[in-house]
Amino acid sequence: MKTPLFALPDALLIPTVQAALLEDLGRRGDITSAAVIDKSSTANLAIVSRDTGVLAGMDLARLAFECIDKSITFNIQASDGDVIKPGQVLAHVSGNTQALLQAERTALNFLTHLSGIASMTAKAVAQVSHTQAKITCTRKTTPLLRNLQKYAVRAGGGCNHRLGLDDAILIKDNHLIYSGSLKQTLTHAKAAAGHLIPIEVEVDTIAQLEEALDAGAEFILLDNMDDDMLKQAVKLCQGKAKTEASGGITFDRLRAVAECGVDYIALGYLTHSVINHDIGLDFLD
Repeated sequence: MKTPLFALPDALLIPTVQAALLEDLGRRGDITSAAVIDKSSTANLAIVSRDTGVLAGMDLARLAFECIDKSITFNIQASDGDVIKPGQVLAHVSGNTQALLQAERTALNFLTHLSGIASMTAKAVAQVSHTQAKITCTRKTTPLLRNLQKYAVRAGGGCNHRLGLDDAILIKDNHLIYSGSLKQTLTHAKAAAGHLIPIEVEVDTIAQLEEALDAGAEFILLDNMDDDMLKQAVKLCQGKAKTEASGGITFDRLRAVAECGVDYIALGYLTHSVINHDIGLDFLD
């Protein structure tokens, strides 16, 4: 069963949309439209997909227009998480022409970027759909856009790793340099975390994995392991800990990694280097 995609509340989205609009409007607003378009002019337009992919960011596009002019009509024709095709109308928008042009680029920037993330995630999910592995993202996100980018991953059928430093404990090699033995570090982490905060330990050798399991780790990040080592690690973790493969896992290698039996595969490129989905704005009159 597909995990439900819960929309982000407008209250969370509006500050980001307003900041993006302010960035574009600058100090004087859209001086081009103000100079050449009659202020009483109205128009109807369609937001149209130019490619096949998965949609994300529709509420942000809607809010971009609404924040400029609340009288603008925005009729949604496709929802986040939907597979969209070339030529498909995603929304009809109508209202004051100057206002439409002021919001156009901000709305499309959100849609194209987030739909690119959702589309890439969907392709990755399809690659591993014959296994138990789930595709997850990382904290390699654009500053101030993390919540939106991780939402787009969910729209594409993926799942989220921790949202930030505050909602899960991930003990990495940099921590162990200063924190003492793995067993001691894990004991301190469990004492601090309580029963609702998950704790994950990063390992890159089988010896480290065995030490982590002996210390009672329940989530293991298997970092930069080849397929043979991943299979060995999964076997050792069976019934003891959940496993997550991470580190330089290219799209071409996804299937092989999933077939090693890991529970999760972390992909930084879902958020830091995807290609935007091609979405355009067509004026109807």
